[in-house]
Amino acid sequence: MADQKTSKKKSKRRSITEANVHIHASYNNTIVTVTEKNGDVVAQASAGSSGFKGARKATPYAAQIAAENAIQKAKTFGLERVNVYIKGVGAGREQSMRGISANQLEILSVSDFSSVPHNGCRRKKTRRI
Repeated sequence: MADQKTSKKKSKRRSITEANVHIHASYNNTIVTVTEKNGDVVAQASAGSSGFKGARKATPYAAQIAAENAIQKAKTFGLERVNVYIKGVGAGREQSMRGISANQLEILSVSDFSSVPHNGCRRKKTRRI
């Protein structure tokens, strides 16, 4: 066993012009992920990672800032056009779209993948205060 140097593989500079933006808007947080066409994650940001904590994470403004942060990270790779996929029922759905369009990106399509029950399991009882 000779001394083998562990050589670190150099990552080549990626150039991405078209990508997918996945927005997951829950009641408590909004997570924005920018991926390549094959699904490799390029950048991601959430309302919590953007500096909002507690109840302020669930606001539309926090969702807009999170979307802008994710797009700014992805723009370093030369991003120009995006397909947007939205999932969830949170307050940051529409506002995060405004955050994407504020960065001069061409939005090719918008798809909503929110899960809708087809009368499967019984719903949780309503909370009474």
